Amino acid sequence: MHWLILAMICAISLGAADALTRHYFRDYRGWELVLLRFAAPGILLLPLAVANPIPASLPPAFWIGMLVLAPLELGAMWLYVRAIRDSPLYLTLPYVSFTPVFNVLTGYLFLGETISTRGFSGILLVVLGTWLLNVDRSAQGFLRAGFAPLRAITRERGSREMLIVAVVYAVTSALGKQVMGYATPESFGAFYFVFIGGIVLAATLVLRPAGLRALARRPLPLLLVGGMMAVMVVTHFIAIAAVEVAYFLAVKRSSLIFAILFAMVLFHERPSGRHLLASVLMVAGVALILI
Repeated sequence: MHWLILAMICAISLGAADALTRHYFRDYRGWELVLLRFAAPGILLLPLAVANPIPASLPPAFWIGMLVLAPLELGAMWLYVRAIRDSPLYLTLPYVSFTPVFNVLTGYLFLGETISTRGFSGILLVVLGTWLLNVDRSAQGFLRAGFAPLRAITRERGSREMLIVAVVYAVTSALGKQVMGYATPESFGAFYFVFIGGIVLAATLVLRPAGLRALARRPLPLLLVGGMMAVMVVTHFIAIAAVEVAYFLAVKRSSLIFAILFAMVLFHERPSGRHLLASVLMVAGVALILI
């Protein structure tokens, strides 16, 4: 079960990165956040990519896959930050939880992976827990709060955008694992973010150099977020190579629990009973996956 340890490290580092991003960069523009989440870890991972390079001779399928993955990743991140900027979080974030459900299909189509009935039940519990973490606390009644995001899908652009993000992430996670088969998890993870981070950095230098100056004004938070994202990247690709994509993504979604815990410890936020119930459901879901 070494993949589970790595998946939990991945979730913890992603939760820390999310909490730090929300606290220190909540007033930044969408493109600056995309730059933060891709270019900063890409730069930090550059020494690892040089020390552990991908194979010198790779088939065209590898590079075609990379050229497909890069715009999908950038587009998904852009939709993600725009959705949480323009729409209430309780109407947008629940839809990210559907990624491992969609992975059941994409994992089969891209990789031929199948999951058990018990494992799928565990995935659904994680999805339900993630949903509860983000429903509207101000709504009158539990059911009304829980179904608010579903009602919003017809009228709230951010909800539709986040659902697209979940579908795209289901595709990139499965396709990324397929492309990784031409290299090794250790070398591919660093290269992947150096490649995409380099694209974002080059585009910023040409089109929006002010974005670099804006991030540079907060060097320590920039380094912390970049470092946590770098840890997330390395553990993500090593863990996902050892288990079905849907199972890994379900465990990774526990990052929301860790984001709440980091917010409690670092920024003195207090969770509600709903948060605790959601956490129990997510842990139970992960346990079903592992049985």
